[in-house]
Amino acid sequence: MLLLFFVPLGFIIFGGISNPTLIICLYILNGLGMSGIGMGIMHDAIHGSFSKHKWLNKLMANTTNLIGASKDIWRLQHNVLHHTYTNIEAHDHDIETPFFLRFSPHAEKNKLHKYQHIYAWVFYGLSTLSWVTTKDFANLERFRKKGLIKDPKVYRRYLMNIILCKVIYYTLVLILPLLLSATTTGVIVLGFFVMQFVTGFLITLVFQTAHIMPDAQFPLPTEEGKIENEIMTHQLLTTCNFAQEGRFLFWFFGGLTNQIEHHLFPHVSHIHYRKIAPIVEQTAKEFGIPYNRQESFFSAIKEHFKMLKVLGSIDVKPIVK
Repeated sequence: MLLLFFVPLGFIIFGGISNPTLIICLYILNGLGMSGIGMGIMHDAIHGSFSKHKWLNKLMANTTNLIGASKDIWRLQHNVLHHTYTNIEAHDHDIETPFFLRFSPHAEKNKLHKYQHIYAWVFYGLSTLSWVTTKDFANLERFRKKGLIKDPKVYRRYLMNIILCKVIYYTLVLILPLLLSATTTGVIVLGFFVMQFVTGFLITLVFQTAHIMPDAQFPLPTEEGKIENEIMTHQLLTTCNFAQEGRFLFWFFGGLTNQIEHHLFPHVSHIHYRKIAPIVEQTAKEFGIPYNRQESFFSAIKEHFKMLKVLGSIDVKPIVK
């Protein structure tokens, strides 16, 4: 994945290539590498499951900087909020959306949501563009207000890391190509946006088809702030797998075809998920707990499409207990 990210960039910057079509194709490959780093390297490393050695996990977590994001903010957003409060309204950061999207049946609905199953896909492609520009800064402030970042020194360190990772990323994928490539400015800028769209579309689809699905539940806490089910049951009820038999997708998506196993055992390397999955499914069956799965990535996308439409047309989806 690192080669898929760096080699096309090398050809763009130093290859003397002026053909616009070839440049765009190289940026598409670069986008595939960027998404691969996000799903298959930094994701595991920040969970501490890339290696049994802590130093190697810390080292590979820095690949997050290469793709324009802050590893510290990702850890808070993903490891702390998403994995702890999966699909819980106002707590799971992944279902907190801008006003034009609605990912929870308990979120406020407006007239635009009726059409989100049509236009959401465009915003999926733009998601990493937001990520590599403003999102980390916005989340830094949001997490400080939530009390997740209390120490002013930690806040300043996170802020400096965000600035540094943006500088590194934009230098690699935009500034150096603009200065040194043999093609025109317009082609480079277009290639940059194409790369962002490829990356954002892939990463967002993989994560959304794991949780924003008809089979997934969106439980609410009680008045005392308690969730009825214990954590392992909660993860099974709110998470979905897809294309478990697809070896290529399993490799390319860093094991995230098996999101159930990942949410149950985030500190286990994803290379073991395929072996763990039959045990998890059998155990869930024994205890009468759903094991949500789609046979293919395409069927998962279809079901996600249906769910977007449902969320755009109903006020509240009944929660099955």
